Parts: sequence; C-alpha cells; structure tokens
Amino acid sequence: MSDPFATLGFVRSRLLRHSAEQPESAVPPFDAPEALLVLMAGDRVVLRGPTATLEAADGTHVAEKVTQRLFLGHLDGRPVFAACAPAEAAEAFDADEFRTLDLRSIATEGAVEAHELGLLAVAKSMLDWHGRSGFCANCGTPTLVRAGGFRRECPSCNAHHFPRTDPVVIMLTRRGEQCLLGRGPHFKPGMFSCLAGFLEPGETIEDAVRRECFEETRVRIGAVGYQTSQPWPFPSSLMIGCTAEGLDEAIVTDPTELEDARWFDREAVTRMLEHRHPEGIVAPPPMAIAHVLMRAFVEGRA
Repeated sequence: MSDPFATLGFVRSRLLRHSAEQPESAVPPFDAPEALLVLMAGDRVVLRGPTATLEAADGTHVAEKVTQRLFLGHLDGRPVFAACAPAEAAEAFDADEFRTLDLRSIATEGAVEAHELGLLAVAKSMLDWHGRSGFCANCGTPTLVRAGGFRRECPSCNAHHFPRTDPVVIMLTRRGEQCLLGRGPHFKPGMFSCLAGFLEPGETIEDAVRRECFEETRVRIGAVGYQTSQPWPFPSSLMIGCTAEGLDEAIVTDPTELEDARWFDREAVTRMLEHRHPEGIVAPPPMAIAHVLMRAFVEGRA
C-alpha cells in the first residue's frame, strides 16, 4: 500500500521560523547578500528560471516594486524574506528569467519541491494577513509592523495583533463500507469531495464535525477520529482531517451548501481517484487533504 499522506501539500517546510517573541535586533537587513526571497505579485508567486527556486529575485531588483516586506526566518542558515508587489507588477516578471504562477497551481502541478511549497504557504498567509490588518481592531489607528512581521502594534492604544489561522474541519464520513461525499456549487464540474466547515467559537473539533455534517446532509455522526492536518493558505486556514461514523443512511442536502451528496463504495471512490468513474466524477487533486482522506478510505486506513 502507498502512503496516503505522501502527496499532501503545504505540510513540509525546513524553515526555522522567526516569531513574535524574538527581538527586533534578530531581523537581518532585507538586502543581505545571502538572503532568500519569496516574492508575490498580487496573488501570484514570482519564480525564477525554468524550475522554481526560493531566489525569485534579489532585493535590488524588486525594491522599487515592493509594498510589504516580512522576515520569515532562516533556511539552511540563510535569512528568508517574503515581499509583496502590486498585482499589475506580475506582467513585468513574466519574461525569460522569471514567471509567475498562483499558489494553488504551483501545488497542483508540483512546480516546487515539497519543502518549498510549505514555505510559500507561510509567505502567502503572512502577506495576506498584513494586507488585511493595517488598522487596529481596537481603536482604528494604523498599526506598525514589529518582530519582522510576526506582530503588529498600535501606537495609540498599545494593542498587539498577531497573525491568525482559521481552523476548518474536513471529514470522511463512513457508514459500513461506504463514505459520504458531496459537491458544492463552486466546485469544478464533476468533482465530489469530503464535507467541510469552519469551527465556531467554543466548539470542539468533534462537535464541529457533527454539526457541519448534519447541517449539510442531515446525517447524524457518532464517533469522530483525527487523521491529519494541512495548512491551507487561501487565505490562512488549518484543515483538520477527520473520520466520522455516519449513523443515518438518508441524505437531505442543504441547497445553499451542496448541489449534491451521495454514499460511495470503495470501488466508486477508487474510480474517482483514477479519473475513470463512468459518470465522469473526479476527486480533488492529490495535494488536497480530501484526496488523502479518500485514498485512505480506499486502502482501508480511514
């Protein structure tokens, strides 16, 4: 049997992270000659050459285009920065030396090494957070970047603000030898996936699984088990992969949440994963946690 978690995207990184607890003096200069740079132009990552590397561009080349600079940490002893340029700057980098690609496509196509993909996820999530956090949520004053970007501080009320991650439960619900999969109205044609939803305040992972499954399909859930997790930088979530015991057979979908939901046996899910289902139904790509959970079900590991 293959390792069902081997293809999971965004989970590997060799980055030795900086943090909000480290002093400002620990932040190296942006133009340090040994520095590595993750550069984004809008939602697109700037890559150098025919193969992707972290050295997207040097500080001098991008200085005039950059609107945000963050220090992420160190990789193999070298400082790593993330920088953001306006979306229209992407055209300037689509040349022989550079190219730009959105992070989802990079992950799906395997355009970078697995450990680089994890680093790109950190950079994108951090840049997205800064893009939405320029003002204090407490008093509305423009905030200041501190700790290399791992904290923002309000000069008026002294409030400290930190990058946030939104937890999401995603569950492979089983009933006997079948699993419950659905498709949302925003899915690409023919795709079915595991049910998922955000945790709510004061809610456990287990209760979130039970609530989401019942809200979307009216299927009650018994036992819940944890499988694995995946950072999902769109913009900054943590997918918490679970298995769940379905107690009901009948499905009643909420049309605001799902276009369709069905029970599938192992043979049907195998065909979905291999793109040979007779109805043209397909699974999410291998880098997605839903694909990993579905493959674990097929191989008897869920």
